[in-house]
Amino acid sequence: MIQPFHIAIPVQNLEPCRTFYRDILNCSEGRSTESWVDFNFFGHQLVLHQKEDFKPQRISNPVDGFDVPVPHFGVVLTWEDWHSLADRLKAANTKFEIEPCIRFKGKVGEQATMFFKDPENNALEFKAFQDIGQLFAK
Repeated sequence: MIQPFHIAIPVQNLEPCRTFYRDILNCSEGRSTESWVDFNFFGHQLVLHQKEDFKPQRISNPVDGFDVPVPHFGVVLTWEDWHSLADRLKAANTKFEIEPCIRFKGKVGEQATMFFKDPENNALEFKAFQDIGQLFAK
């Protein structure tokens, strides 16, 4: 079993983000106060901290013909779970930064990927590999 990671991110307005992670991404809530909330983020611990004066800085990096937002975070899902999430996000009219697609097609590291932002413009990437052995392949 892989040990879960922990990530804490700032948000200006906690409630829209709480709704997004709980209702759109189906992450269960853990402990919380008026200024922060824990989520089970696909088996990992994500904490949203309200910071009203937070101003996210957005840059991007060209990768495989795409303008990839950085920083970003997310998880590697199973092939089936990735497609299920992509369908759920499309049904929720999610605006994608990079539409669900296959990157590095026919190359080492071929993967399904999609990028979108939460209500505070934090960029997320979810990906899947038909061959999980490609995750760290060179």
